Amino acid sequence: MARLHDAVQPLAGRAGDYDRLLERVGDARIVLIGEASHGTHEFYAERSRITRRLIVEKGFTAVAAEADWPDAWRVNRWLRGRGSDRSPEQALDGFQRFPAWMWRNDVVAEFLTWMRAHNDSLDPGQPRAGFYGLDLYSRFASMEAVLLFLDRTDPAAARRARDRCACFDHFGAGSQAYGCAASYGIDKACEDQVVAQLVDMTKRAGEHALRDGRGARDEAFSAAQNARLVRNAEEYYRTMFRGRISSWNLRDRHMAETLGAIVGHLEMHMSSAKVVVWAHNAHLGDARATEMGEAGELNLGQLAREQYGSDAFLIGFSTYAGTVTAASHWDAPAETQRVPPGLPGSYEALFHELGMASFLLMLDGDSVPDDLPERRLQRAIGVIYRPETERQSHYFHARLAEQFDALIHIDATRALHPLERGSQKSKESPETFPTGM
Repeated sequence: MARLHDAVQPLAGRAGDYDRLLERVGDARIVLIGEASHGTHEFYAERSRITRRLIVEKGFTAVAAEADWPDAWRVNRWLRGRGSDRSPEQALDGFQRFPAWMWRNDVVAEFLTWMRAHNDSLDPGQPRAGFYGLDLYSRFASMEAVLLFLDRTDPAAARRARDRCACFDHFGAGSQAYGCAASYGIDKACEDQVVAQLVDMTKRAGEHALRDGRGARDEAFSAAQNARLVRNAEEYYRTMFRGRISSWNLRDRHMAETLGAIVGHLEMHMSSAKVVVWAHNAHLGDARATEMGEAGELNLGQLAREQYGSDAFLIGFSTYAGTVTAASHWDAPAETQRVPPGLPGSYEALFHELGMASFLLMLDGDSVPDDLPERRLQRAIGVIYRPETERQSHYFHARLAEQFDALIHIDATRALHPLERGSQKSKESPETFPTGM
């Protein structure tokens, strides 16, 4: 077995940096690429570099991101030459809810520009690359999208849908108020109504797909996914008052369910769909190898390994110090915050001791160095960052060699640059405070 120093591959910013990584990815169909924060430029930039190569060299045709479905679907339509948007910045306009900078930033805009050019260069009939959202915080926007789809395709169904969704009206835009009421058993009928809506929508999406062309099938698929999201979000806000573990698990199960739906939809048009997943390390590193898993939490990375086996390949990121874009509390403006050096006893501090600016470490098969500690602290920064409570809020124990198949460490990193600093107030009230992951 190699020692740690000899096992890492320095990264030099050259075209061949990730040759070894792509070789190890092999024929995997689901490649999950994480980030140790939601606001680090290098994580986004290197993830984009890897994804471009996966699309061009490995035939991947989808990016599924830790993003809201309706906002990502608007981007997806622009990538395929549909809709009225004329630029990636316009296509990203749907991302106005906190934390908008996660997707409305210069790295994502540049990547989408490349993705659109790639699609435009393909011959007719070749599969275009798409962009999809995995998260479930868009209950109101998704409900509206379902109604608009039905208005166009089946006005009678639209009227039934509005009747079914009316049970939410007296809570206004307050998901937290609904969740609080639901936790006491109030308005259980809402859950029954949205489940009925999902069944109705799924049936109609299938009927619509049989009648019309690819564009109509795509829109029907999106509408059915929005209905599924409303159902799962209703349950999510019902469970968030029962504790973090149950709501976290429901959220990541929704991500896994959505990923499976994307794969299934794409395989209607190709023999084998290949999807790149973009999300935080906390969602993509196998939870069974972390303190989270020991507490009863699962995540998308674990579920992907369980469902896809060797067809899933997990890549994580880490950094020692620098700056990050994050907010000090929920719905606050984005700020550039200093990231202090990794704590003693952390993987970040260990990797800093190697004295390399950046490197790739393979963790699959027999690649694990024999001097890599089995269990160590690991940092995770979400959309909310509180350096004053760094140890309590942003570190947990993990077994890195079991958590990922590969890790990319960048010792000094800088803050992600948002397209603009402000964002609208969120209508949703996720339970991820204070970490925001």
